[in-house]
Amino acid sequence: MRKFLLFALLLTIGITSCKKDKSPESIDNEDPATFSEIGSLDIGGVGAAEISAFDPLTNRLFVVKNEAGINKIEVIDFKNPSAMNSIGSIDITDLGAVNSVAVHDGKLAAAIEAKDKQANGKVAVFKTTDYSKITEVIVGALPDMVTFSPDGKYILTANEGEPNADYTNDPSGTISIISVNNNYAVTTIDFSSMASQQTALMQKGFRIFGLNSTFVKDIEPEYITISSDSKTAWITLQENNGIAKLDIASKTITNIFPLGFKDYSLDGNFIDPSDKEVGYKAAKWNVKGIYMPDAIAVLEENGIPYLFTANEGDAREYAAFTEVKRVKENTVLLDAVKFPNATDLKKDEQLGRLNITTTLGDTDKDGDLDELYSLGSRSFSVWNGITGAQVFDSKNELDRKCNDAGAYDDGRSDDKSVEPEGITIGIVGNKKTAFVGMERADAVAVYDVTTPSNPVFLQLLKCGDAPEGVLFIPAKNSPTKKSLLVVSSEEDGVIKVYTPKSI
Repeated sequence: MRKFLLFALLLTIGITSCKKDKSPESIDNEDPATFSEIGSLDIGGVGAAEISAFDPLTNRLFVVKNEAGINKIEVIDFKNPSAMNSIGSIDITDLGAVNSVAVHDGKLAAAIEAKDKQANGKVAVFKTTDYSKITEVIVGALPDMVTFSPDGKYILTANEGEPNADYTNDPSGTISIISVNNNYAVTTIDFSSMASQQTALMQKGFRIFGLNSTFVKDIEPEYITISSDSKTAWITLQENNGIAKLDIASKTITNIFPLGFKDYSLDGNFIDPSDKEVGYKAAKWNVKGIYMPDAIAVLEENGIPYLFTANEGDAREYAAFTEVKRVKENTVLLDAVKFPNATDLKKDEQLGRLNITTTLGDTDKDGDLDELYSLGSRSFSVWNGITGAQVFDSKNELDRKCNDAGAYDDGRSDDKSVEPEGITIGIVGNKKTAFVGMERADAVAVYDVTTPSNPVFLQLLKCGDAPEGVLFIPAKNSPTKKSLLVVSSEEDGVIKVYTPKSI
């Protein structure tokens, strides 16, 4: 009997110890279909709330704020998300404009573009406690996104390298890899190692099309996601319609995945291409979409990294080079065989208002367009991170769900529709959950992605004007010990916080 009691006591202690040491990603009874707003904070006007990062050590939120020529990182007390308040800021104006922030283990990294956007930018690293600067290092031109590897050993930036207005200075698009443990040593790499594959890549839908541009200069990295083991990164190349794969340890681009095109004449893909017809009127059209993703997030399942992309689309529009025209313009010539009804198609209520690229579509090089390509795909997609194959696309579901909720802006039908821009993934309850921010719908779609190849729509959250940052805070790091979603909107400077109900 004593032996039994002793065994029972030891077993109880062991179970208690395990429970105490366990740090769950989420609370099992949270329902990801029940997110609702619990807090809101207005920190300014246009450009006042772009990208946000959360520090669980200080319970502070750090928000990119570029407003009226003043470039700051706003610091927000986030101990009580229902009653957030600004407690200070880090002035970046002397360094340039801050584009992105990331936090890890009490360190805040900021990606800062130079005042001359074609010059090399910087990453500044601060302590999250007193905002003192730890270091400042040089990276590539126009660092647009910064992130820490999950183990905190590296900071990576996607350096977009956009050209100037007259296209006389087009810096190389690059990736900078900063070794935190090696005194923040920086290695910046371009895409020259892949240049020999240009023809093969373009045949699969990769785009190299700038004015008098080379492969290396034309590539524009946009956003980065990193595997849980901190060994591999994937980078969206938005204007180029591709995803690059990077081996972090060897600092080598190992692959580029061209993303191809989306056929809007297929069932489920139907679009509304006109902003002159009242209401959402999706129909079959002989048009293709160019995925051109902005944000990217990785979800690993059974040894496969699944890449989730928000397929916003983005046109090159400069004084010396503009790729976009409307179908109805006189200079847009449609092939008589491929488009025998060209006169009707050019009407506003048909395809006349649709913005298309003039850099694709003349397949026989005779001066007219045999195919029409619009920017973005009005969707989010899932790709195999090993092979680059598409395993899922949301088709026109984002458009339909936004229309059902009264969030669809028909004035954007002719362009990129709801413009999926931000995406993040977390665990809510027992479900892996994706959040897709849509810039022109002022909304975030919530999906159950427990099966990555079959995302299931859960709900639509209305948020501020033009959500730019979509940040998920897992329950284990949350000040409320519940999952939180933070949405920062750049057009109105509003930050909103959402949390799910328990069931």
